[in-house]
Amino acid sequence: MTKDIFPVNSRYRSVETAQWRSPDGRDIVYLRRRFIPAPERFELLFEHTVADGDRLDNLAAQYLGDPELFWRVADANGAMQPEELTERTGRRLRITLPEGIPGPRNV
Repeated sequence: MTKDIFPVNSRYRSVETAQWRSPDGRDIVYLRRRFIPAPERFELLFEHTVADGDRLDNLAAQYLGDPELFWRVADANGAMQPEELTERTGRRLRITLPEGIPGPRNV
C-alpha cells in the first residue's frame, strides 16, 4: 500500500502500510513491521567512543548532520533499545553510511 508518508529522515520512511477491516466495517491503516537491518549492510565511516553525557541525537547531529537520524546509529549498531548505546562510557559505536550504500573502494 502507501509508502513514503513520513519525512525523508524518518526510520519509517520506506515501511509500507497495510489495511485491516474491523468487524464493524472500518478500515484501519497501520504500518507493517520494521526489522533492524543486519550490521553487515552498513559501511563504516567512523567509530565513536561513548563519553559521559553522550546522546544519540547529538551524535547524529555531529556525524550525520541531523539529530533526527539517531535511528541510523542505532540500526548500524543493531540496537533494539537505542538509549542503551550510550549508557556505558567507553563503548565503541559504529557511524556508517545508510543501509546498503557501498563505501569507497581502495584501488
